[in-house]
Amino acid sequence: MTLPPSDTPLYNHPLPDIEQWLSELGCQQDPENLNCWMVKYPSWHAQLSLEFEELAVCYLHAAEGGLNINRSFKYSLSRKDIEAAIFSGP
Repeated sequence: MTLPPSDTPLYNHPLPDIEQWLSELGCQQDPENLNCWMVKYPSWHAQLSLEFEELAVCYLHAAEGGLNINRSFKYSLSRKDIEAAIFSGP
C-alpha cells in the first residue's frame, strides 16, 4: 500500500493509510481503543487519538509540573504538516 502524496489533506486518506502512516512513524495502536495510538521518543511520549474532525495529541507529562500538553490538528491539514507539527514534540 502506498500513501497519497504528503501534501494531501489527511481527510483524503483512507483509514488504513492513516494507520499505516502512524505505524511507520513508530506509533503503537491500542488494541482495545483502536482510535488511540501511543508514541514514545527519548525526550517525550504522546497519545494520539483519531477523533471525528481532528487528530488529537496529548504530550504526557510534558509541561512544567508534569502536566500534559494537549493539541489538535484538523484533518484538513496536509499529512506532512501534521507530521511536522506532532513529531517535532511538545
